[in-house]
Amino acid sequence: MPPRWSRKPDRKDPDYRKLDDRMTFAVHVAAFGCFNSGAWFARIIQKADWPWTIWFTGITLAILVAHGLYIFAIADYSDPTSSRQG
Repeated sequence: MPPRWSRKPDRKDPDYRKLDDRMTFAVHVAAFGCFNSGAWFARIIQKADWPWTIWFTGITLAILVAHGLYIFAIADYSDPTSSRQG
């Protein structure tokens, strides 16, 4: 079941941005799993000597970790309009 949002979706809403970024990260994790497992499956089945699969997995994993680090540790989801008031 897809997540339900009680308000009208708006990227200016910090809660919506946080949820949207986490769902995007989940899609990227799924894509990482699909592409890497497919590459390694083909490598094993064909008994191929593909040195690029190691690089592909390492680089995509590094990108995924950087994305996760940004989403869960660095991103600021505070309301930008609340800091202007006062």
